[in-house]
Amino acid sequence: MTDKQKKDKIISELVQARGKILDAASSLPSARQDEVFLGIWSVKDLLAHLVGWDFANIEATQAILAGRLPAFYSHYDRDWQTFNARLVAQYKKNDFADLLASIKNSHQKLIDLLQTIPAEEFDKDSGLRYKGYKVTIAGTLKAEAKDEQEHHKQIQAFVSG
Repeated sequence: MTDKQKKDKIISELVQARGKILDAASSLPSARQDEVFLGIWSVKDLLAHLVGWDFANIEATQAILAGRLPAFYSHYDRDWQTFNARLVAQYKKNDFADLLASIKNSHQKLIDLLQTIPAEEFDKDSGLRYKGYKVTIAGTLKAEAKDEQEHHKQIQAFVSG
């Protein structure tokens, strides 16, 4: 697979995962949008968390391109609990339509940035490491896509249940 094909695949996986999340979340009746279903989170909380990670991944991509470790690593704790709580507090909106607009906007900003980056930069080893793991744009985005695929399953189960 070429660098461009790898880049395109990662972006496609991000777009598909987010589309599935939005479809599932949008099918939830308004009476259940604030219902806690995932630990301490409602669907609104989960969506706010994703808005925050879009902006965190924009910053991370820019940091990696500049040869710096992404700032979010300084906030790591078990399951990113503290960082995620901060993102939810910062980006949660009570109005579901406003929240949906925010999540679409933040994701589009991330995708627009990714489209401008040369494909060979996605998996380039710049010598950045966190706890022994190589940090690349591709690795960061693959982790995000995997997380969002899991969140889709969680929302889908909640909607169906």
